[in-house]
Amino acid sequence: MGDYIQANTHGRLHDAAEPSLSPLNRGFLYGDAIYEVWRTYHGVIFGFEEHWLRLERSARALHLEHGLTRESLAAEIRRTVAAWRARTGDTGEVYVRLQVTRGAGPIGLDIALADLPQWVLLVQKLKIGAPKAGRAGLHLSVATALHRNAPDTLNPAWKTGNYLNNLLCLREAKTRGADEVVILSQDGAITEAAVCNIFFVRRGVLSTPPLSAGILEGITRELIVREIAARAGLEVREETIRPADLGTFEECFLTSSTRDIGPVEAIDARLYQVRDYSVTARLKAEFARYAAEYAARHPHLRV
Repeated sequence: MGDYIQANTHGRLHDAAEPSLSPLNRGFLYGDAIYEVWRTYHGVIFGFEEHWLRLERSARALHLEHGLTRESLAAEIRRTVAAWRARTGDTGEVYVRLQVTRGAGPIGLDIALADLPQWVLLVQKLKIGAPKAGRAGLHLSVATALHRNAPDTLNPAWKTGNYLNNLLCLREAKTRGADEVVILSQDGAITEAAVCNIFFVRRGVLSTPPLSAGILEGITRELIVREIAARAGLEVREETIRPADLGTFEECFLTSSTRDIGPVEAIDARLYQVRDYSVTARLKAEFARYAAEYAARHPHLRV
């Protein structure tokens, strides 16, 4: 039962393998959708409020009225996780994904054709992507065929259902045997990975691309910049980073809601330190302490 995915379509609980949306749904036809992903630490939904606020920002950007409230969403997540645990008997950490579409309606791009927004929750066992066997950390490769879409087009800060840019860049990196990709902006600056923000370490200082580079406003990234780096005694600089700078850093790591902090061993031919006593390891330990404290402070988010 480890691969079972529990779905909740607009309040109806069912196996995710069972169809639940119309073929006319605009999320399917046009990627006209937004989404968020949570995970649990110590059985507690982590960063619930931060993800909710980002969902609201994405909805406003797309002029999408989703019809959910904080309270109704939290209740539906609890119901869905409870159904998943009852089906699988698993008491471990979970992955929760919410997708909201503008709904269905006649074929056509005009958003006025949509009927009512629809949402789907998916819950499964938390699976954290690991490096391939024999690797101490993740291997990345810089995409060259495509670049990140610019913020004044489809802004990467919006967490929408359109991920073709990320998908095709990741495909290119995978053809070279990489675990993840490094995507460049139109002017050749480093932005992020396919589903993660990226950080570098130089002489004990963290460096990461600024939001203006055209990146997702990652929740884990923001926590590191705002609080966790300082707790670990580290400075953070948001600055433009280019491929020519890669050799000036000693360490590199990715951040995301599911993996929190994942050390990087290589970007193409450039190798980085992955050690138990590295800056990355120190930051990851501090993040684990923060997550434990968060769980203790938010018992109402236990699932």
